[in-house]
Amino acid sequence: MENFSVAISFNGSLGWVEYDEATRKVVVNLGDADGLARAEKFLTTPHEIKIPHETLLDFTAELIDPNLSAENLKIVLTRLWEATGVHVDWSRPVDYVKAHPHY
Repeated sequence: MENFSVAISFNGSLGWVEYDEATRKVVVNLGDADGLARAEKFLTTPHEIKIPHETLLDFTAELIDPNLSAENLKIVLTRLWEATGVHVDWSRPVDYVKAHPHY
């Protein structure tokens, strides 16, 4: 089983979020202590999120726990920046960030 991971950034610091399927644990790696604390708190807490369905007007509020699956984590990650200021760098190669966690 391969873990899901994605690059993140905050105040000039690069890092990544990883989800371990085997342990169902979200791990945040970020050099900025404030950003790390914000992201960890947000990504380990269930959130009520309106999930779209058949049309642009068809939403239902669902409780999404990011610790239950990589798919749940991905949904919660879409709200990370607005809630914490930590940016998810979806297109940045996460393997490069892991090897070089700086700009």
